[in-house]
Amino acid sequence: MSEKRNGYISWEEYFMGVALLASQRSKDPNTQVGACIVDEQNRILSTGYNGFPQGCSDDEYPWNRDEAQGETKYQYVVHAELNAILNSRGKSLAGSRLYVSLFPCHECAKAIIQSGVKEVYYLSDKYANTASTLASKRMLASAGVKTVQIHPTHADIVLHLAN
Repeated sequence: MSEKRNGYISWEEYFMGVALLASQRSKDPNTQVGACIVDEQNRILSTGYNGFPQGCSDDEYPWNRDEAQGETKYQYVVHAELNAILNSRGKSLAGSRLYVSLFPCHECAKAIIQSGVKEVYYLSDKYANTASTLASKRMLASAGVKTVQIHPTHADIVLHLAN
């Protein structure tokens, strides 16, 4: 009788891996963010990534970040967390966990709280000291939403798409 395989990924790494895979669908040239929402039985309820709303061509809207250069993406892009919530298509998210590659902004925090997500797991907090992130952390804490930064034990998860 063989023993089980060693070196497999944890649930947190698996769901964060799904979020990171979703982020690869983003066409944003600067920041690709992905999200994955999971229920209490470790079943994936929804995924999302940052991009424009359905029907808004990513070839016609700006990807620019700098207002000095004209119109920016910020008025148009739907963040990964909100896309995952909207993509759940009315499923109850009460008590669920959200895995996201970047700590949520204040607007996404509102949607996270209102949708019933109870835990947020994230990789990066690169905007930790911005007003948006500080407001997000304040609201999430007030609403009792647990936030946990993930420190993976695997640096890479390799997928082979061809035989």
